[in-house]
Amino acid sequence: MRDIFPALSGWYAAGAPFGLATVVAVSRSAPRDPGAAMAVGPDDEVVGSVSGGCVEGAVFELAREVVASGRACLETFGYDEKDAFAVGLTCGGELTVLLRPVSPVLDPAFGAVAESVAAGRPVTVATVTGGPAPLGAVLAVWPDRALGTLGTPGLDVAVTADARGGLALGATGVRHYGPHGERREDAVRVFLHSFAPPPRMLVFGAIDYAAAVARIGDFLGYRVTVCDARPVFTTAKRFPAGVEVVVDWPHRYLRGTDTDERTVVCVLTHDPKFDVPLLQEALRRPAAYIGAMGSRRTHDERMRRLAEAGLGPPQLARLRSPVGLDLGARTPEEVAVSVAAEIVAVRWGGSGAPLTQTRGAVHPRTAR
Repeated sequence: MRDIFPALSGWYAAGAPFGLATVVAVSRSAPRDPGAAMAVGPDDEVVGSVSGGCVEGAVFELAREVVASGRACLETFGYDEKDAFAVGLTCGGELTVLLRPVSPVLDPAFGAVAESVAAGRPVTVATVTGGPAPLGAVLAVWPDRALGTLGTPGLDVAVTADARGGLALGATGVRHYGPHGERREDAVRVFLHSFAPPPRMLVFGAIDYAAAVARIGDFLGYRVTVCDARPVFTTAKRFPAGVEVVVDWPHRYLRGTDTDERTVVCVLTHDPKFDVPLLQEALRRPAAYIGAMGSRRTHDERMRRLAEAGLGPPQLARLRSPVGLDLGARTPEEVAVSVAAEIVAVRWGGSGAPLTQTRGAVHPRTAR
């Protein structure tokens, strides 16, 4: 959804209605996560995708219909073994798509939402997907305000509270309420789509490996900062465009930087005078992942120094060292893939094992 906002903003500013399709629920091996979106605009222009190609043709037609009718609809796509030519997912999964018409008249909050997403300001879009409330009704929620309504004041109040709580973690998913926001009922389904600022990746150590890790971090959607105390190595031209480059002592920079439960910290200095003070700071603060580069011998010596500095077993257990998965990597780019693979595995609870050696769904819905 974030990727197609520029196109949608242009249509919206021109006052041209468009059909917006959003994945609001999935099961089994569905190819896209909730929040994936596709839109059909003026002259049948299409942006985005909801399934990677399996059901886009059917969604295209439905999007045109909701624009013509001015009414939202909900459609579920799965795999029909009895009819191999039916529209569905060949992977055997199932996804539910909400389609709704969008225009300045139908959705007055959309422009403000698009501006917030473009500026990196957090916002959650709550949309009714079922039950005794207007299908497709939208409530946009910011930390300090809300626009729109889901049909009743009580429902708006309950959803606003949940939306603001979810913004802290960028949580996206379906919540259930009573018609007036009752917490113990599940008559009304509301899809909360959070647009939190991109998570941060902090890379310490301006070496060749750092450039490769920064590049793959940017590719994964992180806001990347590279920090090193040595100005001769810490120059913008050595790193991808868009990566922030900071000359400072790593532990001092981290001490003055906010981190949260989504932040990734990669320590690539493998020099005790840099990485021990830095890891003392990192292991005492919120972070999704803290990894440090070095040999087994370097790791053992580092752990000894950290323990002497007062870090206990729970804090030391958070450290991923040596950093990365065992891929047999050699080049900086291969090592970056190894590090990225471990970050993704930690984020989603993956085992890191080859899929040929695992059982069950390829894309389990167990986000951490």
